[in-house]
Amino acid sequence: MSIDTMDPAPTNVAVKKPLRKKRSRRSAWLRLLIHSHWMSSAISLVGMILFAFTGITLNHASQIETEPVIENQLVELPTRLQPQLRVAEDTQLAVLPSEVASWLSDQFAISIGVREAEWSADEVYLSLQGPGSDAWIAIDRESGEVEFQSTSRGWIAYLNDLHKGRHTGTAWMWFLDVFAVATLVFCITGLLLLYERAGNRRSTWPLVAIGLVAPWILILLFIH
Repeated sequence: MSIDTMDPAPTNVAVKKPLRKKRSRRSAWLRLLIHSHWMSSAISLVGMILFAFTGITLNHASQIETEPVIENQLVELPTRLQPQLRVAEDTQLAVLPSEVASWLSDQFAISIGVREAEWSADEVYLSLQGPGSDAWIAIDRESGEVEFQSTSRGWIAYLNDLHKGRHTGTAWMWFLDVFAVATLVFCITGLLLLYERAGNRRSTWPLVAIGLVAPWILILLFIH
């Protein structure tokens, strides 16, 4: 066998190495996309179902009739606690004394925590708004009379307020941020996977274009 006949083999190996490296990089990229896509979908799944459902209920809020449930209670603050409301300044915005807040929480089965109350010369007023509900407590600083009122608008209103982040607190707002990021990752990785696989599905980009253009047509033609 001559030396010339042995030359092509090393050349073929040299050509195959870049191809293998390129395929390896593409394979790693696809694995990363797929992994990120299913992880983000798992995180955002329940939130997306909630937001899709409440998107419908919010869109038809005027057609969904609810009857608010209003509760009123009138009680008297224990004598031992009344002095704690009289020693404070006449006008301020501050939390209730811990003993008073604890007694009110037990009395009305509502969490007060360290919410700030509005203090005036005659009264202490505490707003207790929450998702799907509104409540307040007014305490007469002289007599110790406590008036409590709560209004519940039902579970549909509760879910709608979760959708809007209305009176939901810091923890829920953090959840909304995490959910929003997970949803963005889900959508972007989904779009990149479409790009990678679109060659075998001719309808991919026409459908994407429809999804992009349709909202703008509706906005321009029907929303004024």
